[in-house]
Amino acid sequence: MSYKSLQACVTDLEKHGRLIRIKEEVDPYLQMAAIHLRVFEHEGPAILFENVKGSKFPAVSNLFGTLDRSKFIFRDTLDKIKTLVDLKSDPLKAIKNPFKYAGVGLTALSALPMKVGRGAPINFAKCKISDIPQIVNWPNDGGPFVTMPQVYTEDIDKPGIMNANLGMYRIQLGGNDYIMNEEIGLHYQLHRGIGVHQTKANAKGQPLKVSIFVGGPPSHPVAAVMPLPEGLSEMTFAGALGNRRFRYFYDDDGFCISADADFVITGTVMPHDNKPEGPFGDHLGYYSLKHPFPLLKVHNVYHRKDAIWSFTVVGRPPQEDTSFGALIHEITGSAIPKEIPGLHAVNAVDAAGVHPLLFAIGSERYTPYSNERRPQEILTIANHILGKGQLSLAKYLFIAAQEDDPTLNVNDIGGFLKHILQRIDLTRDLHFYTNTTIDTLDYSGSGLNTGSKVAVAVAGEVKRELWNDLPADFSLPRPFEKYKMVMPGVLAVEVPKNIRTSDMPLMLEILDEHLRDAELNGLPLMVLCDDADFVAQSINNFVWVTFTRSNPSHDIYGIKSFTEHKHWGCNGPLIIDARIKPHHAPVLVKDPEVEKLVDKMGEKGGALYGII
Repeated sequence: MSYKSLQACVTDLEKHGRLIRIKEEVDPYLQMAAIHLRVFEHEGPAILFENVKGSKFPAVSNLFGTLDRSKFIFRDTLDKIKTLVDLKSDPLKAIKNPFKYAGVGLTALSALPMKVGRGAPINFAKCKISDIPQIVNWPNDGGPFVTMPQVYTEDIDKPGIMNANLGMYRIQLGGNDYIMNEEIGLHYQLHRGIGVHQTKANAKGQPLKVSIFVGGPPSHPVAAVMPLPEGLSEMTFAGALGNRRFRYFYDDDGFCISADADFVITGTVMPHDNKPEGPFGDHLGYYSLKHPFPLLKVHNVYHRKDAIWSFTVVGRPPQEDTSFGALIHEITGSAIPKEIPGLHAVNAVDAAGVHPLLFAIGSERYTPYSNERRPQEILTIANHILGKGQLSLAKYLFIAAQEDDPTLNVNDIGGFLKHILQRIDLTRDLHFYTNTTIDTLDYSGSGLNTGSKVAVAVAGEVKRELWNDLPADFSLPRPFEKYKMVMPGVLAVEVPKNIRTSDMPLMLEILDEHLRDAELNGLPLMVLCDDADFVAQSINNFVWVTFTRSNPSHDIYGIKSFTEHKHWGCNGPLIIDARIKPHHAPVLVKDPEVEKLVDKMGEKGGALYGII
């Protein structure tokens, strides 16, 4: 469908039974987010909130809540855009198969952004930041946030839309020290497109002009989150995916305005002008805490006459951004593996918060004449992965050789980990990167943006039969008296609450002394945790706890460990300390009173009856 606006998309979804309206007044403080979360959990429809307390504007969420709905929204263009991205990553395909790709040039041309007359084709009115729905998702959030923004900036050395960046970076509308209606906060990492633009502006002592678009055709927010190939602009992609050219103009102050957006906030970021931003409930399932981030001085807030505020809720996966990720994978397919020689598949594991954990499959073709198969080529691939864009934020990378099992699937968490654990040589296969960068939102490290990584590269024959159950003579010393099998070869070990971080060296010595002479080949991994029952309850709980609450260099131990020529390994089980430590961010917890309100909405006669 060629949607001209967000309203057109809402109308189409409702017509096909894919959207519900909530007519009763809802509170933007926690209640709207709680409704969204509950509907998403039940794979429910998109939600139009008609009556938002404190605002004249309606709001919509969960547009992309399922991959099926996303594919429905882009049902007429998805195949075309997949072909365009595929060709962009491998231009030689057009030469090899000219008839298949004959229409791609025309597609790309028709997607070029279109400059329109000022104020056309719609007329914008003005409002204030305080008029916008002040949506707060989690009880300890620092204030209301824009969670579905499209943040537009231009390169001051090469101005114009074709060299611009459109990204999705969170925006804090109020709270903290922000002056309401005059200041808002921007949260992004400097390696992102907007960060590159700001760095250039800072170097010249110039303000950076920023335009924040909200709403518009659904192809626009998708373009803002797409990891596009070099040289393919987000605005061109938005036009191609939406089958409608990205329309824009510049206002009297020189800010770029998306003519199809529902809202546009314009403002400037002055060099080195920061204010505390956060806390904010984030996609790792914890709060990202308060830190100084760029301050935007608001110039204008525009809105179209039939404006709808678009939002989502960010929290422990899976969430709507999980479906976003599925749509991105649907579009890009194997684009990233093609950019890294020898890489066949990679998966940023959503259940572990995306960035903390990567699974990958590569070729292991070095020394084919050798009798012993060992990781060689996949180590080179691992280094390449950890230096690639967003993949570089990973803490744990598990990479296996395709030749060992051609059916191995990076999306099968349990199956992939079983493959790794059956073959891992704990004396050889762990490779650490210390004092390096990790995700800004990950507080398991030693400081903001600071932590470590480990690549676990496994190749060769099966080395062990993994335990499904513990042998009758297995035991652990006090105080480790509660433990539970998670999956074959993995044991969750509960650490009593009274054990402090400073006590852990002694506790690990006790474990090592108790286990060093035991036969534990079938148990290659033990996870120290706060709640063994919770960790063992599901594979998702296991990967979330293990890989979001540990810093490899600080929290990986092993029975009978050693260091030889700077290489660390162990001869017994690997131990990962995945307890919550004092420096970690708080876990996201729902408000029980708000949850009761949502429960009532699901009762007979309620707006969510039959949905939740």
